[in-house]
Amino acid sequence: MKKRSSIPTAGLVKTNVAELLREQIVNGSLAPGERIVEGKWAVRFGVAQASIRESINILAQDGFISKESGRSARVIHLSKTDVANLYDLRGVIEGLAARLASQTQPDFTVLQTAVNNMRDAALAGDRERLLDFNLAFHLELCRLSQNPYVIEHARRSLLPLFAFMRMRVTTTGLEASAWSKDVGALQRIVDLLREGDGDIAEHYVKRAIARFGKTAYDLWEGRA
Repeated sequence: MKKRSSIPTAGLVKTNVAELLREQIVNGSLAPGERIVEGKWAVRFGVAQASIRESINILAQDGFISKESGRSARVIHLSKTDVANLYDLRGVIEGLAARLASQTQPDFTVLQTAVNNMRDAALAGDRERLLDFNLAFHLELCRLSQNPYVIEHARRSLLPLFAFMRMRVTTTGLEASAWSKDVGALQRIVDLLREGDGDIAEHYVKRAIARFGKTAYDLWEGRA
């Protein structure tokens, strides 16, 4: 008989199970590309298999799991080429978002707050919070475009990319200070948006994303 995990299960709902499974993914217990066997994790957590299935759906929405019709759910895995391609796409999407936001001049408070929180997290060495606010910045930039197609495609590219990034930097132990220079670039983006020149803002964002993308994969793998 298999031994059940000592993880407390009383009162667990699908979001709690999803968080437990997410921890297994982020800390490397479930490796990139590994198939997720519902029955195994149901026994491990002491919950119904349906709860694991629901948690998989939640994590798929958050980018940590790839789930295609007719195929087993697997932990997200991105090759170096995949990452480069996603950064190319990001440059186009976020550059357009910057141009549109520059033209309409929406409220940039949330965007500025994300930069401020990233700066504080970098100084505190808090990698988890820094990644949270980094993702929040880029999602908010695309939301400010007020273009639903930009927003949709941004989520499709950003969520799995940041999920994979979180997994790799946690495994390799990359410190928050690695993003210190990025914070300055993001502040510059906010400043350019406020100035209202869409062409300049778009050009800067494309260049910044391209610069991030050149070393991203090697940095996450501890090779940079």
